[in-house]
Amino acid sequence: MILSLLLAGLLQTDPTSILPPEGVFRSRGYDWVIDRGPDGVKLYQEAGPACWPNPDGSVVDSLVRAVDLAAGVVGLSEAGDDQATVYAFDALSSLPEACLSPATGDRDAVLAVADLMDARYPAFEPRGVDFTIRRSALADALAKGADADQAFAAAEALLAGLDDPHVELVADIGGVERTLAVSEGQTLDAVKARPGERPERAWLASWRAGVEQTILGGRGHVAANNRLFWGVRDNVGYLAVVTMGAFDAEDDMATEPLDIALEEALAAFAGTRAVIVDVSNNRGGYDSISRRIAGRFADRPRPAYLKRGWGSGTAYQAVEVRPSERTRYLGPVWLLTSDITVSAGETFSQLMRTLPNVVHAGTRTRGAFSDQTPVRLSNGWRFAMPMEIYVDPQGRALEGRGLEPTERLSLYPPSDLDHGHARAVSGLIRRLAARRPDRP
Repeated sequence: MILSLLLAGLLQTDPTSILPPEGVFRSRGYDWVIDRGPDGVKLYQEAGPACWPNPDGSVVDSLVRAVDLAAGVVGLSEAGDDQATVYAFDALSSLPEACLSPATGDRDAVLAVADLMDARYPAFEPRGVDFTIRRSALADALAKGADADQAFAAAEALLAGLDDPHVELVADIGGVERTLAVSEGQTLDAVKARPGERPERAWLASWRAGVEQTILGGRGHVAANNRLFWGVRDNVGYLAVVTMGAFDAEDDMATEPLDIALEEALAAFAGTRAVIVDVSNNRGGYDSISRRIAGRFADRPRPAYLKRGWGSGTAYQAVEVRPSERTRYLGPVWLLTSDITVSAGETFSQLMRTLPNVVHAGTRTRGAFSDQTPVRLSNGWRFAMPMEIYVDPQGRALEGRGLEPTERLSLYPPSDLDHGHARAVSGLIRRLAARRPDRP
């Protein structure tokens, strides 16, 4: 989930309702500084010794609420969601000196990326990257007179091979957009390497045809802006969710189309031998949506994971799965994941794994749980990175590692990218249909 909406709301909120009318506040983690003065509110981004104004810090709606933390600490979170991330801010006596005279060169921007990654990136060790060596080499690659092309090349070398879908860098250099190339995982990398125009679109068409025809036999349903596919085959329910959001083409966060579709699906699933919940082609979205869907399968509240800003020094924030007040399915559930399952698709998977009626099958998820924090660099380049650590209830770190299923099922075999998914799921349906009703 991206934090820009929260930042926008934070700046637009009536200052008397959340923070004192005037003052300077620094976040614990995330490296934000807020300056509230007679002329309004300004947001600054810090990175090591650097500080600069964030030009993206203004939008229309108020989205934040105050959270009672501790004396002298201001807590802010998303309104209407008591499990949304809480951000802690300490009061400062004045705006940091560096914020008053920001350096705006391309070299300065890349050095800021290095400082942000060094201070806030949560997953160097599990991703096998020695960032200390890379950061040391950056000084040699970035001469003081480095131009934009050289600076971008240095940034590419700094971030190469992280295999983290939440790390992004986009630059406009001479009117040409340059984008950092990041792996999307073995399956999607293989899809995109195929010949022809727009190979991923062709693959998605094959995936959808496999779901509708092979898995559901032409008797399934497509709903919520083509984000949900569901049906019943051989007394086994099937539900595929491809994003955690965008269920309405006009409103990315609308939940009504989702709720309507789930009501219909879960009513049809009543009395089935089992239900397959397939997020093996889920590209992420909003954690609040993940919790909303997982609640449809929960018998009672259960702790799912803990999170906090990396290097923030704040206490972990606990997140639990809570039973929905709407129709639920509490019979046997098989959760399917793959290396495409990412971000909010992974938080959903972790929520589901805490439920006793769920078996997790498929292959390991991407390991990109953290919210994606956007940073507009001082030279105008757009950067984003994860700044949080997630752990399971037993304290095992999830960021950079992903979730390993208890039963392996190859859903996207390299030898059959177009049809392997449909064949594997159809095989699982046959297997579940043949089981005795009293078996899990």
